[in-house]
Amino acid sequence: MRRKLLLTLALALLIALLGWIWLERVALRSFPDIISAYTAKEYCSCRYVMEQPADYCRGYVKQSVPISDFLDTPEAKRVTVSGLGRSSSARWMGARQGCRLE
Repeated sequence: MRRKLLLTLALALLIALLGWIWLERVALRSFPDIISAYTAKEYCSCRYVMEQPADYCRGYVKQSVPISDFLDTPEAKRVTVSGLGRSSSARWMGARQGCRLE
């Protein structure tokens, strides 16, 4: 009796979880893009708009989700970040425009 109740509860939770995943499928699919894009854009803004040191900006954009590759090209004022299988770049456009994702 108790085992049947636990199995029913586990099945109900699984169905609820699958339903939530289905409802949020668009947001969940775009999540990997957000990690690399956020890190590239915020680091670019910190480094080239606010003119902070590189070490400070690396700490500023650090997240709990790890990034796999990080490339800061100071001569081009361009930042490329890869994480969760996606890659994003941001470049400093000028004093009035700031940084923009490419």
